[in-house]
Amino acid sequence: MASKLPKSSLSLKQFLRRQEVLTLYRNILKTIRQVQDKQDKEYLKNWARSDFKRNKNLTDEFAIKSSIVHGENSMKELKRNLNLTK
Repeated sequence: MASKLPKSSLSLKQFLRRQEVLTLYRNILKTIRQVQDKQDKEYLKNWARSDFKRNKNLTDEFAIKSSIVHGENSMKELKRNLNLTK
C-alpha cells in the first residue's frame, strides 16, 4: 500500500517557521531557569506558556513574524534584567 501524507502536512516555509518558534520557546524557558525567585520563575513560565498557546493557531505570516519578534524582544529584556541582578 502507498502511504498517504497527513492532511495537515506543512510546507517547507511553515516547517522552518515552526522550528523558529520552538527554538524561541526553548530559549525563553532556558532564560527563565536563571531567575532566582521561585514565584517570579513560576510567573514567567506561566506567561511564556500562555503567550505561546494563545498564538498557537496564528496563520497570518505577518502576525506570526510579529509574535516572534515580540518574543525575542521579551527574552532580550529578561536577559538584560537578569544581568543587572548579578
